[in-house]
Amino acid sequence: MTPPTRAELITYLVRTGIAGHVDTPRQNNLRHYRRLVQKDPYHRFGLTFSHEWTFEEVLALMNKRCGVVGDEEYVWGIDTIDPDLTIDALEALADRMALAAERGERVMFATGHPRNLRETYGAWKNALAERGCPIVTAAGGYSYEVTTERPPNRRVVVWQDDVAMVTDGHLPRHSHHPFAMRAILNELGDRGEAWPQLVIADHGFAGAAGEMGVPTMGFADCNDPALFLAEHEGKLLVTVPLDDGYLTEDYAPLRDYVLARAGLL
Repeated sequence: MTPPTRAELITYLVRTGIAGHVDTPRQNNLRHYRRLVQKDPYHRFGLTFSHEWTFEEVLALMNKRCGVVGDEEYVWGIDTIDPDLTIDALEALADRMALAAERGERVMFATGHPRNLRETYGAWKNALAERGCPIVTAAGGYSYEVTTERPPNRRVVVWQDDVAMVTDGHLPRHSHHPFAMRAILNELGDRGEAWPQLVIADHGFAGAAGEMGVPTMGFADCNDPALFLAEHEGKLLVTVPLDDGYLTEDYAPLRDYVLARAGLL
């Protein structure tokens, strides 16, 4: 497949709803922003912030970094992600991946959206591995209990094609929690092994890695402000704004655009 140009990718993102007018509703966005400000751990992804963020400041930052509507009085309906901001962030991610390939860095991939983003991460992982980057894994089988989701409540760290995710013991599960990434990095430390020099992840996997000082690039929907705040405060290198709930094949043009930009096709 020929990778799209920037203009073609913008058209594609808007047509599919990965950016532009997105399916994530405005009321959901604002509710999540308030919960982050109220210090709800589920919406903080394992991150702490040096600034005491207000709701108004979070909305203003999300308008700037993600492209949501900045009007506080707009409280119901469709919200937006600016496709130019999405592609700007993808290009920054691609440039950092190119540097990782040049340096032969240790890299790690992990996702709280295993049904949606794992194959995209897997393609990037394969490309970096082919350029000599060691792929870091650890803590397979580590488990923890959650209380914020429907049973079964046990979560188990699984590496599928060297991309970390959690399952409920059988099926892959969506996850916001930071516990898996903390366990992965702690086990590497306990074994005397070096941490990754670059993590590409989302949700609590990205938040925990950034919080622990690992160079991290993350993906986030417009209802998940934590990674954008972390990027603003310097704990993440890049946060890519996009609707993260699409089918894995829907991200193929985005995946190939990054590989082409990074010189990894």
